[in-house]
Amino acid sequence: MSAFDFKREYRDLYLPKAKPSIIEVPEMIFIMVDGQGNPNTCAAYKNALEILYGLSYSIKMSKLGAAQPEGYFDYVVPPLEGLWSVADETYSGGSIPDKDKFIWTSMIRQPEFVTPDVFASAKKALEKKKPELDTSIARLERFTEGLCGQVLHTGPYDDEPATIQLLRQFIAASGYIEDLSGPRRHHEIYLSDPRRVAPEKLKTVIRYPLAHRK
Repeated sequence: MSAFDFKREYRDLYLPKAKPSIIEVPEMIFIMVDGQGNPNTCAAYKNALEILYGLSYSIKMSKLGAAQPEGYFDYVVPPLEGLWSVADETYSGGSIPDKDKFIWTSMIRQPEFVTPDVFASAKKALEKKKPELDTSIARLERFTEGLCGQVLHTGPYDDEPATIQLLRQFIAASGYIEDLSGPRRHHEIYLSDPRRVAPEKLKTVIRYPLAHRK
């Protein structure tokens, strides 16, 4: 039996079309790490990803331990995601000349069997394996995004503004308004590994939270 693949089983969430669409995003469990700075250059972002993947794979491989989590099933670790804004202003998806101003939350979805106890065990396992990592900056959180507009972007990250503009035009024409407030922010899901995929072939889900126009 093949491992459960969230992307395959929830295609509406992870494999949208290049044509924008409206979706209701349900509550999901994530491991999250907050930070600030240019994701291309700052050590904090690299550190966050190392912690996120370290914890996610520790949980996945917990099936080999003495105490397998209750309800465990074999699965493919879901893709990296990010919530983005900019210091002192709302990020509207345009070009950001100074990427050091980015405020981000990097996160990876977790299966429903991941409880606070399972998360704590994963932290202990990772700390033992890589004591240099500060796992205290990671948290387990339930996140409900709700009503959103989304689109699939293919190409370099720096070319996203054109795709974002297409999405924003669709949102306005569909009778909704963007709701970039509180935890609901510009959201990206990274379907491709930039270390292994050419920039022009990178696939990224871009998602904007919405509200009904009054």
